[in-house]
Amino acid sequence: MKTVRVVAAIIKNNGKIFATQRGYGEFKDGWEFPGGKIEVGETPQEALVREIREELDAEIAVGELLDTVEYDYPAFHLSMDCFWCEVVSGNLVLKEHEAARWLGKDELGSVEWLPADLGLVEKIEAEL
Repeated sequence: MKTVRVVAAIIKNNGKIFATQRGYGEFKDGWEFPGGKIEVGETPQEALVREIREELDAEIAVGELLDTVEYDYPAFHLSMDCFWCEVVSGNLVLKEHEAARWLGKDELGSVEWLPADLGLVEKIEAEL
């Protein structure tokens, strides 16, 4: 099975986490943590900075690794490095996503997370 390596930003601000709703593809309308594929020659942190700049028009500071999620979708294996992040400049403008929400600890279960992201929610709740 093909492995796809991606990164995800767990963007935290004032005790809330930034979640985005996918606006395209097979998993359209599912909620996820923003990020994307790691390109050849990039570190996970560099990929995350680039992806957030491209998708959300913002600059982030990448912090500690929260978790690496390994998840088998029917067509591929996903390996997702998930980092705590904070916005250092910009306003999180949605360029590719349908919607976004800032979710507090008690609101994290209020959206339909994509399967790979679901496992992260419990870890995030424990840290908020």
